[in-house]
Amino acid sequence: MAATRNICLIIAYDGSDYQGWQRQAAAPTIQGEIEERLSIITTKSVTLHGAGRTDAGVHAAGMTANFHTNSALSCLQLQKSLNSMLPPAIRIIGAKEMTVGFHARFSCRGKRYCYYLDTAPVQPPFLRRYALHVPAALDDQRMQDCLNTLLGTHDFSSFENSGSRDKENGQGRGAVRTLFAVTFGRPTQNIFTIELTADGFLRNMVRNIVGTLLLAGEKKISVADFAAILAAQNRTLAGATVPPHGLFLKNVLY
Repeated sequence: MAATRNICLIIAYDGSDYQGWQRQAAAPTIQGEIEERLSIITTKSVTLHGAGRTDAGVHAAGMTANFHTNSALSCLQLQKSLNSMLPPAIRIIGAKEMTVGFHARFSCRGKRYCYYLDTAPVQPPFLRRYALHVPAALDDQRMQDCLNTLLGTHDFSSFENSGSRDKENGQGRGAVRTLFAVTFGRPTQNIFTIELTADGFLRNMVRNIVGTLLLAGEKKISVADFAAILAAQNRTLAGATVPPHGLFLKNVLY
């Protein structure tokens, strides 16, 4: 029998029509779609280990996942076979053989997410699945200044939705995360990008941060107010959770 191999996939997907990454019994998911095709290709049941979970409607440009197989197919053959069988909304953009100890989730050092906003008075229909429409004048500098307050290590309880973790478990790091980089961009007149790179993210953390940033961008709160919300560790003080369709997992760091 061939030795067990550990294959890492880099996956891009349009999450619009899927109920997130994680396999579900009665709903289409990214993990479920790929596992089904991998099992056919390798003729064995396959479990795919993702670097994390994305919610329903969230997209990815570079999700990482690994699986173990005894198949003799090359990484390129596996990639081509998967892409020939997967729906157009999911593509394998890379495949590489890894050491036995590599795990997409446990070997991960961080992730980079980007949220897209469209401030045009009328949103072009081809952007409706990929950018949140906010037809308002936003204060770029105030939003950047708010983002800067997030840099470093903080307790992000104010931006954490319920179900993120077991709060009764006193072990672990709780809601403490470290943001390595924050970027507020404006690639076109009407498109704004909010990019966050951290060692980990709580449930809906990016979407809650963006919802609070919008309050600042619309001059409903100040930079000092934003910093106070972070420090308060109180979810009720922060802004609304923005919809998932503007959020992209850009890549996973190892």
